[in-house]
Amino acid sequence: MTQTPTLPDPEKVKQTVARMREVCRQFDSLNFALDELIAQIEVDIWHSSLTAYRLGKIPSTANSVETDN
Repeated sequence: MTQTPTLPDPEKVKQTVARMREVCRQFDSLNFALDELIAQIEVDIWHSSLTAYRLGKIPSTANSVETDN
């Protein structure tokens, strides 16, 4: 009454493993590219005048106009 499980074709297993390894390699490559992009964006953010303003490194233009009058 119990059925014995059939083993998959060894060639099919090799093909599946090869495809999965390729997919993993592609994901690793994509993750690396995204990490580089995130790093570039972080540099852009830190060099932005808005970030400098928010950190108080440059005065706001509205306040400097009022104090000049």
